Amino acid sequence: MEQQDHLLAEARRYGYIEGDQVWLRPLLDLPARQVGQVKESADASLIYFAQRFNLFRTKVEDLLQKIEESDNKGSFLMKALHLKEQVASYDALGDFESLHRRLTEAEESIKVTINRNREKNLATKIGLIQEAEALHDTIDWQGGSEKLKDLRQGWIKTGPVEKHLTDELETRFQAAVDAFFARKKEFLAEKKAMTNRVYDRYKELIHKSEALQNSTEFEETTRKLKQLQQEWKEIDGTLPRKQANDLWTRFRAAHNHFFERLKVHIESKRQEPATAGGGGGGEDNLSRKRALVAEAQALLNQPMSQAVARAKELQAAWKKVGPVRGEESDRVWEQFILACDKVFEMSALEHYIRKRQPAGPAESNSPRDQANLRIQALRDFIKFDKQEQEVLEENLGKLNDSPGNETFRTMLQGKIRAFERKIRTKNELIAMFQQRITG
Repeated sequence: MEQQDHLLAEARRYGYIEGDQVWLRPLLDLPARQVGQVKESADASLIYFAQRFNLFRTKVEDLLQKIEESDNKGSFLMKALHLKEQVASYDALGDFESLHRRLTEAEESIKVTINRNREKNLATKIGLIQEAEALHDTIDWQGGSEKLKDLRQGWIKTGPVEKHLTDELETRFQAAVDAFFARKKEFLAEKKAMTNRVYDRYKELIHKSEALQNSTEFEETTRKLKQLQQEWKEIDGTLPRKQANDLWTRFRAAHNHFFERLKVHIESKRQEPATAGGGGGGEDNLSRKRALVAEAQALLNQPMSQAVARAKELQAAWKKVGPVRGEESDRVWEQFILACDKVFEMSALEHYIRKRQPAGPAESNSPRDQANLRIQALRDFIKFDKQEQEVLEENLGKLNDSPGNETFRTMLQGKIRAFERKIRTKNELIAMFQQRITG
């Protein structure tokens, strides 16, 4: 009876009867609202809706207890918000305002915890990203792969961050992972291709040797075979030991066969004078190559799309011209390759300028401004080229002298020389633009 009296008193404190309707008094800036109808009697109805409030309060207290005891408080946020919304619509009579306050306090506490956890998650993910990005220059492919595997597991286990940072962090982490494996794939492909090129080069020399081993042009063939032996020595690359030994045995057999025949020939023809060799066409080849140089140097005055296409045609034509003897061969080659490099670098520069600056404003700039814009871009490019070159030189310096590293050493040396050419070409273009400004 005492319990019933208490429920009735609580019901009258927070509600009232109007006609045959049960009403909840105004609360939380909300107007009074009907929560039900009188059934048996007014008091019985008030007690019924007080009892409903107790049921609702029990749900709230159970949730608050779980939040208090849980390590993962963030998982209860939506439940707390749902019960908080029900405060304004649940049909019952009682102290909804205190429940609303307690749910609000729980919500704010959960959000503080979530924010604190997200800050920790952010710091963790940034650390994982930095570790992944630190592998940008490594050549320890096995160790790097294992490291990234551990970093991926750490990334998966780390909780969420603020939504507006999620995509940026995911993209940056994945970019670092993709960059490593792209470099690894490129290295392995290049290593395999280089091994194949070495093997193919050895086989080519073997086939040439075997084609000459029965020749009766002894003097000319001797010269050719000695040249093939020199080319064999100059092949820069390694193969598995058994494969290399098999190739060498076959190559040496062809040479031994010929030189055994040569001994017999010399014995039988001891008094026969040697036949002098000859050659020609060097001056004509030099003239043709100088003409190609002149045309390549003039390409900078043409539209870039035409210039690039023509530069590629000139490179193909150069390969068809015969050799030039002496120092002039290197000199004319340097002139030609520099002219072609200028065309390709200029094409890349103009493409960059077009993307960076729309056509309208660019055309309104003075020639001096346009030249200065290109000079600055070239200087920026040189800075990046030097950074890449320094990384390559650092990696080259870390290689030990083991034969297994020779293939990679050759690849690094080639890339370093390529960057040296790029930097030299860009400096030549800067000098050209500076001359346009002062001239």
